[in-house]
Amino acid sequence: MIGGISVTQLLILLVIVALVFGTKRLRNIGSDLGSAVKGFRKGIEDEPEDKEPEKITTAEKTSATPQDKEEKTTATRPTDV
Repeated sequence: MIGGISVTQLLILLVIVALVFGTKRLRNIGSDLGSAVKGFRKGIEDEPEDKEPEKITTAEKTSATPQDKEEKTTATRPTDV
């Protein structure tokens, strides 16, 4: 018994899923899921662990001018002339 589900209930569920989706589609889903898990594990293992985060220099911290944004001011006119 796994989490309140008996073995016979799991077998009945498996038969229903096989009838609804078909064995060919279930096989394709299983292989796709397996390759996705393998790719995910490979992606995690390939990432270098000794990579240090980028450090911000003190000049960038104290700079008061915006780096990439252009400040725009809008002037309003009175509507009643």
